[in-house]
Amino acid sequence: MAGGVLIFAEQREGKLKKSVLEIIGLGRELASGGPLEAVVLGQGVGAVAEQLRAFGLQKIRLGDDPSLALASPEAYVAALRQLCAELQPDLVLFTASAMGRDLAPRLAARADFALLSECLSLAKAGDGFASRKSMYGGKVVGTWNSSGPTVATVRPGAHAAAAPGTAGGEVVPLPVKPVSLRARVAEVVRAVGETVDLSEAEIVVSGGRGLKAPENFKLIEELARAFGGAVGASRAVVDAGWIEHHHQVGQTGMTVSPKLYVACGISGAIQHLAGMRTSGCIVAINKDPDAPIFKLADFGIVGDLFEVVPLLTEEVRKIKAS
Repeated sequence: MAGGVLIFAEQREGKLKKSVLEIIGLGRELASGGPLEAVVLGQGVGAVAEQLRAFGLQKIRLGDDPSLALASPEAYVAALRQLCAELQPDLVLFTASAMGRDLAPRLAARADFALLSECLSLAKAGDGFASRKSMYGGKVVGTWNSSGPTVATVRPGAHAAAAPGTAGGEVVPLPVKPVSLRARVAEVVRAVGETVDLSEAEIVVSGGRGLKAPENFKLIEELARAFGGAVGASRAVVDAGWIEHHHQVGQTGMTVSPKLYVACGISGAIQHLAGMRTSGCIVAINKDPDAPIFKLADFGIVGDLFEVVPLLTEEVRKIKAS
C-alpha cells in the first residue's frame, strides 16, 4: 500500500456500523488517488467484507479468527499494528465510537503514529493532517495538526456517508498472529429490550429533569418507539439513577448526530449540548421560555411536556399508520 488511507470497518454481531460509510466517504477525499483500503476484524464476518466491496475500496483486509470473536482491545490492536507495519498508510480512520476511542490511541502509541481525535473535519496539511475539533463543551472549535502518519477518530455525522460506487474490491485474508493477552473479554451482555443503537440512530428522543420522576420516562420511550428512534437522557437523570448510563448524551456520555434530536424537559446545560449540537434538526420541548436549549434548537415548543409529548406521540403514530 505505502501511503493512502486505511479504514477500520467496525462491525457488531456481523453488522457493519453505519458510521463506517461516513469515514469511507471522507477517506475517498483524503486518499487523493492513492490506495483506499479497509480492514474488518472478528469471527464469521466475511459477509461484512463482501458488503464493503460495493464502496470503491481497492482491497478489504479480512481478519477472521476465533481470537477476534469478542472485541479484545489487545488482540485487535495487535492485528491492526501488524497490518500498519505491512501497508504503511498515511492515515488510519476510525469512527469516534466507544470502540474507536478505545482502539485508536492504543494503535497510535504502538505504531508510533500521530493521533487526532473527535474530528469534525479532516484535511491534508503538509506531511500530515489538519482537523477541526469541538472544545470546552462546544464553546469553541479548535484546529489541530499532525505530522507524518496519523490515526484519527471522526465524530459520527461529521461527514456524508459514501454511496455505493464501483464494485469489485478484492477481499484479502489477514493472517492473525497469536498474541499473549493480559486481559480477555469473557462475555458481552446486551441490555434487555434495546433495539436501536443510540450512536447509530437517525432519531433520538431524550428526557431530562423536567420529567420529574423516573416512571415518567415511559413518555420518552413511547415517543422514541413511535418514531422508530433511540432513547437518550441528560446527565442529571442518569446521575439520579432514573435510567442507565449508556443512555446519557453529553460530554461525559454519548456524542450523537442524528437527523432529528428531540429534547424533552432538558434545560440545555453546556455538557449536554456538547453531545448533540451537531444533530441535523433539534426540537426542544420545555415549559421555561428562557431555557438555554432554545438558543440551539431549530424548533421550540414552550409548554408542559406532560401535555405536549403524548400529543406528539399520537400524531406520529397517525402519520406512520397512514
